[in-house]
Amino acid sequence: MSGKILKGHVVSSKMAKTLTVKVEFSKKHERYNKRYIFHNNFKVHCEDVSKFKEGDLIQIIECAPISKTKNWVVFTPVEVKKKVAKEKK
Repeated sequence: MSGKILKGHVVSSKMAKTLTVKVEFSKKHERYNKRYIFHNNFKVHCEDVSKFKEGDLIQIIECAPISKTKNWVVFTPVEVKKKVAKEKK
């Protein structure tokens, strides 16, 4: 596979075979030399959406367009949050 590889957090996993991933970037302002952060949300193709929950950190890779808005695929999960059961007293 070839293409850009980005790292981001899962924002939504409610669509069928699609995740929404938020990727943050930082830039330096040309005139004021101050760094600022902005983000983009990408629609990512994933066969098994149930593996990922909101807040998981994953790597995505660019691919040929799958639909009008999807041209990214899940590459590897980096950090998957585990669901912790709350204890009742």
